[in-house]
Amino acid sequence: MFHKNIKLIIAGLISVWAVYQFSQGNIMNGISILLLAGIFVLLYFKNEFILMAFLQLRKQNFEGTKKWLGYIKNPEAALIVKQQGYFNYLHGIILSQTNITQAEKYLRKAVKLGLSMDHDLAMAKLQLAGIAMTKRRKREATNLMAEAKKLDKQGMLKDQMKMMKDQMKKI
Repeated sequence: MFHKNIKLIIAGLISVWAVYQFSQGNIMNGISILLLAGIFVLLYFKNEFILMAFLQLRKQNFEGTKKWLGYIKNPEAALIVKQQGYFNYLHGIILSQTNITQAEKYLRKAVKLGLSMDHDLAMAKLQLAGIAMTKRRKREATNLMAEAKKLDKQGMLKDQMKMMKDQMKKI
């Protein structure tokens, strides 16, 4: 895995090649080469390893998700800030199955760095609320659930929030 800015440099060089093709009168070659440069720009903003990790997570394959995230050795150099948030978010979801202390650390960092989608941020805050509830921090769990409810505009997490509120009454 290489530094994130190398992808932009490659895209720039390919764009120069496309301009050369346009100047030679090879319009279709230039258009095709510009599309190739667009792929590198896309991969700058959407890291290929994180995309593959999300695909594995969607299949409930946590080992595959962990494998794809393992290819990212230095997230600060290889990823932009939002991608670093998703990197930590995915690690938090994986670790929430086994080690809630580590999961809490990763999820807090993901919330701090920011996530692009509101429902992802709501899910991270709901996970944090569940962790706080298991650690008997009821006030923090209540605040996190309220924040998650505000962010969940489509109501996708309504059932999970209802279950957590029922469990919170028992504490």
